[in-house]
Amino acid sequence: MPDISLIIAIPLLIVGLVVIGIFISYIGTWLKARLNGAPVSIVNLVGMRLGGVPYNLVVGARITAVKAGIPLSTDKISAHFLAGGNVIPTVQAIVAAQKAGIELNWDRACAIDLATKGSGKSVLEAVRTSVDPKVIDCPNPESGRLTIDGVAKDGIQVKVKARVTVRTHLDRFVGGAKEETIIARVGEGIVTTIGVADSYKHVLESPDSISKTVLARGLDVGSAFEILSIDIADVDVGENIGARLQVAQAEANKNMAQAQAEIRRAAAVALEQEMKARVQEMQAKVVESQAQVPLAMAEAFRSGRLGVMDYYRMENIQSDTSMRQSIAQPGEKK
Repeated sequence: MPDISLIIAIPLLIVGLVVIGIFISYIGTWLKARLNGAPVSIVNLVGMRLGGVPYNLVVGARITAVKAGIPLSTDKISAHFLAGGNVIPTVQAIVAAQKAGIELNWDRACAIDLATKGSGKSVLEAVRTSVDPKVIDCPNPESGRLTIDGVAKDGIQVKVKARVTVRTHLDRFVGGAKEETIIARVGEGIVTTIGVADSYKHVLESPDSISKTVLARGLDVGSAFEILSIDIADVDVGENIGARLQVAQAEANKNMAQAQAEIRRAAAVALEQEMKARVQEMQAKVVESQAQVPLAMAEAFRSGRLGVMDYYRMENIQSDTSMRQSIAQPGEKK
């Protein structure tokens, strides 16, 4: 019969070996956290491993936060990782904000980090921009446009390049308008300012009036940035848009007048043809009437209403009339 103590000792030995193996696999991370003043229990490390959280990453982020004087638990860091956040940049942003005297708590930093995910931005960049303002070119060269074009009241086009200095407004970063909106608003303000100028010369004489007018419009309302300054980098004169529009209008008026004249000419030609047709119709009626004269004379002879002497007198009158016409118009040949 086997010894009972041996039966009990074997499972205990196996359990002991498993515990020792687990302890050895986590001892490095546990010791690192302990030595850096951010202790984490072995049970917590095992729980993170079973939950699919990289405990080395979480412990490293917590050490960074604790060294900067920010009490941050592993549970909050793990929760942000499971939410799809970038743990290390978020912790670095908290540390950078604290060093710069900017109020930024962990929940706010996590919200900004998740809001910038997939946009090419990061919460660390937002904090850095809040400390060190950035310059935005207006218009954005990547859009394919090099200048913002406006037309003064005298019809002359003015081309402007501007540079906008902005600082991140962390309280409005989540849900606030980004750089594209700032560029669009500044461009709209520049075009409007040029449009109300009486002459392009006024814009060239004082380009700072553009920046002052645009800056006074409060273009950063509802955006994630605070506009510090709008500087006009370049001003140039473009085309005479007013003259070009006048030429185009004159050409359109000329084409319209020609079309109307053509309509009148066609109507006149149609009326002329109609008159000719009516003349031919009248002539046909005259010929028809003249053809009735011999028949009427013959009928008059038969009925006795016309005599031979009457006929001769009528012939003499016609001959006399023809002679008088020949004398009045000597150039014609009969």
